[in-house]
Order: sequence, then C-alpha cells, then structure tokens
Amino acid sequence: MPVAPRLSPRTIGIGAAVITVLVWTAFIVIARASAARSLTPFDIAVARMCGASLVLMPWGAWLVRQARREAGGGPVVSSMFGLSPLSLRVTAIGGAFGGLGYALLAYSGFFYAPAAHASVLLPGSLPLWTTLLAAVVLRDRITPLRATGLALIVVGDLLVGGSSLLHAFEGGEIWKGDLLFMSAAFCWACYSILARREGLDAVRATIAITVFATLTFVPVYALLVTAGWATSHLGTAPMGEIAFQMLFQGLGSVVISGITFTRMIQYFGPVRSTMITALVPGLSAFAAVILLGEPLHWSLLAGLLLVTGGILFGVQRARPNAPAAAAPLVRATGKADA
Repeated sequence: MPVAPRLSPRTIGIGAAVITVLVWTAFIVIARASAARSLTPFDIAVARMCGASLVLMPWGAWLVRQARREAGGGPVVSSMFGLSPLSLRVTAIGGAFGGLGYALLAYSGFFYAPAAHASVLLPGSLPLWTTLLAAVVLRDRITPLRATGLALIVVGDLLVGGSSLLHAFEGGEIWKGDLLFMSAAFCWACYSILARREGLDAVRATIAITVFATLTFVPVYALLVTAGWATSHLGTAPMGEIAFQMLFQGLGSVVISGITFTRMIQYFGPVRSTMITALVPGLSAFAAVILLGEPLHWSLLAGLLLVTGGILFGVQRARPNAPAAAAPLVRATGKADA
C-alpha cells in the first residue's frame, strides 16, 4: 500500500491559520446574529460547552486510558476524573481563560455591542495583549519590525470600526460590550501564552479547557437556573437553534478552531499567530455588511489594507522560528509531531 505523504510543519501551520481565521470570522457574525434570537449569552455558552464535550470528553478519556496502558501501572498525567489528559494546574488555568472566561465574556458582549465593535476589539486587541504578556511571561523581545506591524494593525482595526467606537460612550450600554470584548481577548491571549510556555499539544489542550469549562460551569448554571437566580431559555428555545449552536459553537468554534489555533501557535508563535488573526476584523466587517446589513464605510477598506500590511511585517520571519516552535511538542507528547 502506498504511504500517504506527511505534511510539513509549515504546511500544517499555514493550513491551521486559514481554518482559524475562517472560523473566527464566522463566529463573530453568527454570535451577533444569535443575540437577536431566543437564547441568552450563558445559554449559548452552555450549548458551546456541551456540543464540544460530546466529542472531546470521550476523546480525553480514551487518551488517558491509552496512556495508562502504555505506562503499565506507572504514573500518568491526568485530571478532572480522568477526562483531561493534562495536569490539574494546566487544565484549570487554561480552562479558566481559554474555555470559561473567553466564552462567557465574548457571548455577553454581543448582546450589547454590534459586530463592528467585536471585529475591532476581539481579534483586533488580541495582538496587543499577547505581545505584552509574551514580553512579561516569555521574555519575548518586541523588535522594531514587530512594533511596526502592531502599529499598522492597531490603526487598521481602529479604522475598521472607528466610526462606531467614537459613539460608544455617548449613551446606552454599548461600552459594556466593548469592555467585555476586550476582556475576552485578554483571556484568549492568556491561554495562547500558556499553550506556548507549556508546549501544549493541540488536541490535549482543547480537550482540557473544554472539560474544565463544562464540569465547572454547566452544573453551577443549572443550579442557579433551578433556584431562580439566573434566566435560561434552553427549555423554550427551538430545538433547531440549540442544535445549531451546539454544532457550530461546540464543534466548529471549540473543537476545530481550538485545535487549529494551538497548532498555529506551535508553528508561528503566540505573537505572530495573533497577528495572523488580525485578518478577522476586515473579513468579519465585510460579512456583517453583507449578512447583517451593517453600513459599509471607506474606513473599512483602508483598515483592511493596513491590517494586511501589519500582518506582513509581523510574520515574514516565521520560517526561521519554525524549528524552535516544534521543540515544545517533544516535551508535551514524548515525540515530535509532523
């Protein structure tokens, strides 16, 4: 039987980046559209966690059992009742930021602010948070070239949603959504830095944060709803809407983009990865114009050009760093992944 060719780390990294950008773009548009329907933001978060858990919890249990068989009775790294293949410390930190914090903050933001704000403040502020955290935690130096790329991205993102951001504090509750979006981006930046520092395997990391978020939030939310301290529409919403949220938010946003985002970090590094995701503001803004009827301004086109230029500055040195990015995988899995 002919052996299928193995993909190079560069091919996997680029492919993971493309999938991540597409899913994140769809996430912004769909989450904003969902805010006008039946479910509350916490309902959508529950659908996200439960949908992802249907795939990831059995997967995690299988990985732990397999590791125990291979260890022959020796110690095996696992936590959360044998469902997470990572230690409790890494599972809890990653789950608190990348699984629980990001979902609750982001979905809540869409109920206050439009997609244009999310386009700017979710992926747009991510490079800034990640750069600052990488400099502090990873001792990553901010080079002049990287600073130039970040500056272009920031200016481009402001142009994409600047017209709406200028009116954020004139009244109403839009500022709440803006604050929630920036907080959600900070949570995801924390997770990306953790993934890089610990050399997390893409699949194991995604399983771990989902297990933590599901086992900690879903039971507490159910108790709050039962006691009347929280409002849920899961019992009255159409089943088709719930199934769609479980499929897209769970399988798409968590399982697929969670794995591809971590793979992207392993090749490009956390800072360059978040620069690549800076494509999302322009793409999601265009999608919001077409699908949600949001207005199209000249600043959208100018902003997209600046963001693209910032990405070119930020990622043009990704190739020399690729061998170093593969090193943590050996520590995390015991063998190098291709």
